[in-house]
Amino acid sequence: MIPGMEGDAPRIVLALALPLAGAVGIWASGRRANLREGVTLVTAGLLLLTVFGLLPAVLAGARPEWVFAQPLPGIAIAFRVEPLGMLFAAVASLLWPINSVYSIGYMRGNAERHQTRFYVFFAVALFATMGVAFAANLVTLFLFYEILTLSTYPLVTHKGNDAARAGGRVYLGLLIATSIGLLLPAVIWTQAIAGSTEFMPGGLLANIAPALPPATVGLLFFLFMYGIGKAALMPIHRWLPAAMVAPTPVSALLHAVAVVKAGVFSVVKVMVFTFGIDTLQAVPAAQWLLYIAAFTIIVGSVIALRQDNLKRRLAYSTVSQLSYVVLGAAILAPLSVVGAALHIVAHAFGKITLFFAAGAIYTASHKTEVSQLRGIGWRMPWTMTAFAIGALSMIGVPPAAGFISKWYILAGALQTEQLLAVAVIVLSTLLNAAYFAPIVFSAFARPADDDPADHGEAPLPIVIAVTTTAALTVLLFLFHQVPLELANEMVGRSAPAAG
Repeated sequence: MIPGMEGDAPRIVLALALPLAGAVGIWASGRRANLREGVTLVTAGLLLLTVFGLLPAVLAGARPEWVFAQPLPGIAIAFRVEPLGMLFAAVASLLWPINSVYSIGYMRGNAERHQTRFYVFFAVALFATMGVAFAANLVTLFLFYEILTLSTYPLVTHKGNDAARAGGRVYLGLLIATSIGLLLPAVIWTQAIAGSTEFMPGGLLANIAPALPPATVGLLFFLFMYGIGKAALMPIHRWLPAAMVAPTPVSALLHAVAVVKAGVFSVVKVMVFTFGIDTLQAVPAAQWLLYIAAFTIIVGSVIALRQDNLKRRLAYSTVSQLSYVVLGAAILAPLSVVGAALHIVAHAFGKITLFFAAGAIYTASHKTEVSQLRGIGWRMPWTMTAFAIGALSMIGVPPAAGFISKWYILAGALQTEQLLAVAVIVLSTLLNAAYFAPIVFSAFARPADDDPADHGEAPLPIVIAVTTTAALTVLLFLFHQVPLELANEMVGRSAPAAG
């Protein structure tokens, strides 16, 4: 047995090793498309089984862990599976095989070049995602956070044209600048203050922060929140719309499976396990985050409302929706933090459905603008019905999963009398409806343009993927007990009721 490993710990090793092994297998079989894609699907399926194999133990209270290396005294590259990380890893591992099916249809349907490179870096990005999800300390989190940035850069610049290179420069520049300039100093400072970077229930700094000047705690908190640039808080959100030059499967990876989810996951994890909710409640200098999240939600929604390009509208919607997670955590109530964790899941299924639908429309008819979608629902009924379900989830309307997460965030805001947060949730819900409902209405209620480019649905793998994620969005509304139990365990709540 590998040193430092017992119980379910070998599954951690397997969850990290499988995507890397898959990347090697994809590269080796690159000249044979069917074999390459078979390796992708098998690897994704095995990762799904491995990650979900950890779930029973975590629900039973176990916290499998593994120390890979200790390069410096007190600093280890180590992994531990706690409820929030389990939730994130489960979402990413579930969506990878679905995204892989979609990618096969999309990459072949659009005759994309460099498909082997695409699948290789996609697998490496999932390796980094597993590392982020299972990181036992800030050092490990930072390491895999950076690997995720670097591995997704070739995906963002996949098309290789001027627009892709320009978008890639913004993407890489902002994410590296924030992580090296802000996040890394925050990690080093935490090590200096606490003598550790371990994630601990109740917060690593819970017993240390009261002895520090409030301004010191506030500054450290600022470095973490803006150092995690993948959370896309304004004004460092520009990397996200800039990355829309990538193929749609990459957009889905960025928005649903890995990158932005790694951002908001890290925000919640640092708030809960590094600072501690009680600690932040006692520090007035930390209250600014709620206002920044509220600003990002509203402004992101307003900008989305003005976008005619469908992917850009979805990108600014993501900027807004991510800050629901940050807002839920910043309210600093157990109910709202539970809602923040649930919104990571709900947004993943809803937003990947929307991006899948956008890619399906492009593949079938090469339409990219909202104004071009009149009557398209009758030519692409499966795709546009799935789009409608994803839109309902983003708005927060039953029977879609987004209703559940928003309910908990709103309940936490009401419980703590955070009237600003309540107002933001209500107003942004109206704005969400304003930029999604017209798309659905135009697709089904207006006559179709007589466009010879419209040939019906996209290739079958795309349709299978988009309808699957739409179905999961509804199923999560109906059966959300397991994600809710994990979220409750994260904050130490025993009762699942929201009010």
